[in-house]
Amino acid sequence: MIHWLKPSKIPEVAKYIECYWFIEKRPDGKSFDYPKLNPDPSAHLIISPEKQDYHYDMNLGVVKGKGSHWLFPHHQTYQLDHSRPFAHLGVKFHVGTLYSLSAFSGQQPILDCVDEVQLSMLFADLFEDETQLIELARSNPDLCCETLDSLFLPLALNSHEDQHSLITRKALNVLNSGTISELGNQLYCSQRRLERSFNRVTGLTLKQCQSMNKLEAMLEYLYQRDADDIDWVEIAFQFGFSDQPHLIRYLKKHIGLTPKTYEKERGLTIDVYGGVSST
Repeated sequence: MIHWLKPSKIPEVAKYIECYWFIEKRPDGKSFDYPKLNPDPSAHLIISPEKQDYHYDMNLGVVKGKGSHWLFPHHQTYQLDHSRPFAHLGVKFHVGTLYSLSAFSGQQPILDCVDEVQLSMLFADLFEDETQLIELARSNPDLCCETLDSLFLPLALNSHEDQHSLITRKALNVLNSGTISELGNQLYCSQRRLERSFNRVTGLTLKQCQSMNKLEAMLEYLYQRDADDIDWVEIAFQFGFSDQPHLIRYLKKHIGLTPKTYEKERGLTIDVYGGVSST
């Protein structure tokens, strides 16, 4: 499986977009057929060939469709169908970014949802077709990213910032460096105002977002180690759990696996969309 990930090179765009990524499974390629996508506080725009199927198995049912689509922030783990060849060119946005983009202005944050998108509507007359972008992603990743930067620049320049988005961005910068109860004092605002602004922009609570960030960091840490080197008691304390049973309950709730099961299947639960590759 081909996989690359690159940041935006335009500061005005990078303010809203964390990275661009590309994964492809060719007819002769081998990979996990049904990997799992971990909970993620970020939204993704997934650019795919017009007639290519997508399939997300959620707790509440299956979402199917064709072509490009939005993958909105989600609390739950999704199971993907990668059993057939596919190509996905992705845009991973910073948490809460959609609140500031004109296409979503005035809307409540969307969570736990996958929705079709017409790129010609999003980018107006700047967009040609998905095929050209996919071919660039295969042949010239740097040029592909430059093209995406040029498409997103007008959206970034026309973005809307207010007191809620500004305070949310400040909170995100320090969210993983201390306790949530201290954030209000750090940012010189009341805790109630901080919580309300953060939820208005992201649709999440501070605790939910911090928990997702911790899960991603922990799974990346585990993925980089051999099974024999994993000490679950040590990991529990390293990532802020009071004990191993607390860690077990946390993993079962968020990814549906116990530590022992995850140890056997951890390649199946790595975030392949703008995160760590399972290849």
